[in-house]
Amino acid sequence: MRRGKGGIRKAGERLDRQMIRFMAAYGIPLLRIALAVVFIWFGALKIIGRSPVAELVARTVYWVSPEAFIPFLGVWEVCVGAGLLFAVALRVTLFLFWLQMAGTFLVLVLRPEVAFQQGNLLWLTTEGEFVIKNLVLIAAGLVIGGTVQGTAETVPGSERTESGGSRGGGR
Repeated sequence: MRRGKGGIRKAGERLDRQMIRFMAAYGIPLLRIALAVVFIWFGALKIIGRSPVAELVARTVYWVSPEAFIPFLGVWEVCVGAGLLFAVALRVTLFLFWLQMAGTFLVLVLRPEVAFQQGNLLWLTTEGEFVIKNLVLIAAGLVIGGTVQGTAETVPGSERTESGGSRGGGR
């Protein structure tokens, strides 16, 4: 059976609405879980001494013993990942997340020769790309942080009310 342009368009619009509902319902929880997996995985590699960035961390945070600091950082990351995975103490978890994310940018300041080719801020090395991609993780943390309930005041431009609910009967 052949559908006219109107039928195809309606089917496309129906599919579009279903996809949007799916993304709205599952996008943030999946983002939180994906971020958790990354933190648990990277942290576990540090704990067991198999992290590919251990040397970079050791060269960047040179004033601390890498034998102590790298496993400590691994435990920190696993704790952040577990907090995200199980949505436990999200404010504390996100605070630890922000501290860790800030620390990753130290390499750009303390070891720019490792992050940039020939001193050019636009020419990243592999290590530089590894650090800069953390901007995506930071954005994910912002999205997840925006879901924490019970905020004290309304956030400008959001639909969240003082009680943490949403205005206008939305989600």
